[in-house]
Amino acid sequence: MNSLVKWTLLVLVLVSVLVNMILIGMISSRVPACSTQRVHPLKGKHDERSRVFADLTSEEYLQVQQYMVQQKDLGIRTRQLTKPSDNFLFLIELSMPRKADVLAYLDGLGPEPVREATVVVFYGSKGHIKEYVVGPLPKPTYHKDVTKMKYKTELPITARTVTVGEYHFLTKFLKDQLSKMGDIIKESFGNKTLNPFEQMPRGIQSGDRKTWVSLFRNFSGMYIHPVGLEMLINHESLNASYWTVEKLLYNGQYFDTVEELKQKYAAGSVKRIVYKEATEYDSLIPKNKPLQLSPMQFYAEGKRFSVSGNHVLYLDWSFAFGLSTLTGMRVFDVRFKGERIVYELSVQEAMSVYGSVTPGMILTKFLDSSIGIGRFAHELVRGIDCPHQATYVTMYRYIDVPKPVRFKNSICIFEHNFGQPLRRHFSDFFSNGYGGMVNSALVLRTITAIGNYDYMWDFIFYQSGSVEAKVHATGYISSSYLVDGSLKHGHQVAEKVLGNIHTHFINFKVDLDVLGVKNVFQTKDMEFVNVTVPWLPGRYAMVPQLVEKQLKSEQEAALRHDAKTPRYLHIASNKTNAWGHQRSYRLQVLSFTGDHLPESQTEERAMSWARYKVAITKHKDLEQTSSSLYNQNNMWKAAVDFSSYIQDNESIENEDLVAWVTTGFLHIPHAEDIPNTVTVGNGGGVLLRPHNYFDQDPSIHSADGVYIKSGAEESCENNRMACVAKESCSPLLEPFTYNGFEGVIKFHD
Repeated sequence: MNSLVKWTLLVLVLVSVLVNMILIGMISSRVPACSTQRVHPLKGKHDERSRVFADLTSEEYLQVQQYMVQQKDLGIRTRQLTKPSDNFLFLIELSMPRKADVLAYLDGLGPEPVREATVVVFYGSKGHIKEYVVGPLPKPTYHKDVTKMKYKTELPITARTVTVGEYHFLTKFLKDQLSKMGDIIKESFGNKTLNPFEQMPRGIQSGDRKTWVSLFRNFSGMYIHPVGLEMLINHESLNASYWTVEKLLYNGQYFDTVEELKQKYAAGSVKRIVYKEATEYDSLIPKNKPLQLSPMQFYAEGKRFSVSGNHVLYLDWSFAFGLSTLTGMRVFDVRFKGERIVYELSVQEAMSVYGSVTPGMILTKFLDSSIGIGRFAHELVRGIDCPHQATYVTMYRYIDVPKPVRFKNSICIFEHNFGQPLRRHFSDFFSNGYGGMVNSALVLRTITAIGNYDYMWDFIFYQSGSVEAKVHATGYISSSYLVDGSLKHGHQVAEKVLGNIHTHFINFKVDLDVLGVKNVFQTKDMEFVNVTVPWLPGRYAMVPQLVEKQLKSEQEAALRHDAKTPRYLHIASNKTNAWGHQRSYRLQVLSFTGDHLPESQTEERAMSWARYKVAITKHKDLEQTSSSLYNQNNMWKAAVDFSSYIQDNESIENEDLVAWVTTGFLHIPHAEDIPNTVTVGNGGGVLLRPHNYFDQDPSIHSADGVYIKSGAEESCENNRMACVAKESCSPLLEPFTYNGFEGVIKFHD
């Protein structure tokens, strides 16, 4: 290589290095290093006392389990495949202490309440269920039978949840019955594996344990692939060898036994199902490869919230959180600007009532807490279930297992920009200016996949002092095989597949403490009144007028869905704001529920909370939940009948009040529910909004507020967005510009 070539290459290398250095310098000048992120000081300190609400740790579960097993007189087993006839330790969960004791502790007026656990044992050997309170933790020394105290009755063993052990024997029994059908299975279903999907309740009267099992193709979304075969299995006996098939349905025709079906099938007196391969239209594998990522949210200057254990700090908010195995998401001791607003906000129950012409769904009424709502909160997918940069929390649970199970990242917490202003105003007349504030709020989320349905639970904390509890449904619809008369109960959504009409009712517990525990329940609405026009005698006009009322008793405050409900519902204190109005929080229910099951039905008492849009009761420690683990399988003698909370009709004036709020939606499945139901429009919730609680909107004190003055549109003084591209660690952003005042109306002399 000659010297000229060498010098040319050297010059090119030097030029390349110089250009890269210039480019790097340019980029560096536009995007500061991440180390320059601002540190946002928290407005409060994490409170270790929030541990009083914390779910049990893995170690605590083991301590309780070991204590119970050591009580030889109880004869308890923990093996997952325990027979129904044995005694099985089914559930361990935090036992919530008395509210008065907790408040005294939180407010520095009393000692820390004893930490205890609730334990549920299925006594197959004795034919009943027992609940115990075990404590103190971390080293238990006692167990107290609280069954009668809590439920005022014994709990029959037939009210138990079907365990993994019982499912093991049911699956074996079902396979044996299918194997007896021979050619029917081969010709109708291609000798393919069939998956069972059970319907509830299990019978028509207390003591029944007879379950209709529908068979579906073995696809990932099996719930929309019914095959037309259903069986009624009697598994009342605690000995699986005594179980029987009491009825079968094949292609819309009933049979008493497997033998009868086989005989009539061979004789040609049955309308046969002819097997053919089905397309997997249930698949959620994308039909097209993504070309680019969807928009992502990030924290340009770091997170503005902090999580320590089960306690969260976010701007003016603080609260404790938990995830009940049975009822799901819950928060406690919710404070805004240091004042407690909510003692408890929690999910209570998720219920669905189905319509069908076939037996698998004709009587179906699902109560999800009976198998555990929080039980099915699995790991959340980063960037899809929650934003990529959310904070994720790992939980432990003990239900129907031999030891505690870890559920990694099953809760996420993130601040979310809702992409809209929380408030704003553009001044066009006389003075020119713009004032606004982004709606950025903190979201606490979990998603529970209960069988076919996935429920997304959000608790949202807004800078205006509002809290929202929200649920959205997705997942797969539950379907049945299309037979004559099916279309009275839904729409056809695929070949021989009916999407069954059903309701979704969700119950929330809202224990508001507005400036203390002595509150009242108020309603406000409007009416038109005919008034004289003051300056025109003889002229009249219909003018809206405020109508206010204070309800005095529990029965008066039990507001049914089918009755006209006042539009404004308030839990109010007896203290006033600067303008003389009672400081209160409003319950705003967002709902599209269907009709509730008629009260003439004996099963209705197991879900009597769903009669009411809102029901207000006096707080009682023995009225912690609106439903129970045992209501599903013994609906006819419900362990918890919510309507009994209201029957004593206690006063609700100047008392510690609890609001039980029911929301939800009616679902008439349609073609667009295939393969998967979307969250859009499928949900409901309750919004807790300050109403005269403050003297003005508290968000006016938020540092997120923006004001742009005419002539100073690019100033950063009251608008950090004008400088965010220069000052923050963020992707390349377009420069901030604003020219909104160019088109304002000009007034001339």
